[in-house]
Amino acid sequence: MEYRKFGRTGLKVSAVSLGTMAFGRWIDEKASADILDLALEHGINLVDTANVYGAGESERILGNLLKHRRHDIVLATKVHGPVGDGVNDSGQSRYHIFKAVEDSLRRLQTDHIDLYQVHRFDPNTPLEETLRALDDLVRQGKVRYIGASNYAAWQLAKAHGISELKGLHRFESLQPEYSLISREIEQEIIPYVQSEQVAVIVYSPLGRGILTGKYRAGEKPPEGTRWAAGEERLQQLLKKNALEVAEAIKPLAEELGLTRAQYALAWVLSRPGITSALLGASKPEHITEAAKAWDIRLSGEEQTKADEATTNVASRNAVFS
Repeated sequence: MEYRKFGRTGLKVSAVSLGTMAFGRWIDEKASADILDLALEHGINLVDTANVYGAGESERILGNLLKHRRHDIVLATKVHGPVGDGVNDSGQSRYHIFKAVEDSLRRLQTDHIDLYQVHRFDPNTPLEETLRALDDLVRQGKVRYIGASNYAAWQLAKAHGISELKGLHRFESLQPEYSLISREIEQEIIPYVQSEQVAVIVYSPLGRGILTGKYRAGEKPPEGTRWAAGEERLQQLLKKNALEVAEAIKPLAEELGLTRAQYALAWVLSRPGITSALLGASKPEHITEAAKAWDIRLSGEEQTKADEATTNVASRNAVFS
């Protein structure tokens, strides 16, 4: 496993990290434990969750599983989504953040969160209010670093400007979507994070499973899959000609002796500005298969081949370098 510098900080995280959205949502605690054990055995040290995954079950399960090895990992969670029916049970107000962090700490059975991320931009709360609340949590020792998820480049830049002006801790990381299907971050986000030394932890590097090749045009999706369940975000990717992209990379993967899933992950890890790629595992084989390829980096020539093979079938809205 390669360990990469976490932006401008002194922290180092594994190039592949474990996403735990499946914990308590699609798989139980026993299955979650098997995946977590395997991930740590293979060198993963960054584990990512959110207070809304499984309505808090993901955090609760992680709390149980990490009791005796909390300091072996960099633990990340998020705040923003609704956690109740109250008018203040969501968003990034000082009120909600302070309550949400205590609930997360209790479920995670820890006294601190290594990376506390806002899950998306909150247009209803002044950024300064959010940043001051997060700054207080860092100063109180409840949070080590703060980050953002699903921010546009201008939103991150605005937040950084406020932090600089007010002397507050800044967002040291960004968590956007990125894969051979979704390359929009290459236009503005990647240049910005490289300029400002911001860590980038990308989610859905396998295009929500599409790039594994398990879905085929004209065929009914396998039972138990996200497509079969009608997942909205997967449907959005399918509008980007995602199935055609998955087919286009098949010969490129075979040429390197890789599966399409391994190739898609290796491609993401080879791209500039990427710190870590989240592997949303729900089965042990997701870890073992990925582990065979996560030290592979595509050469410049191989990346050019990927561009040439996928550009012609990509959505008009996708942005390529």
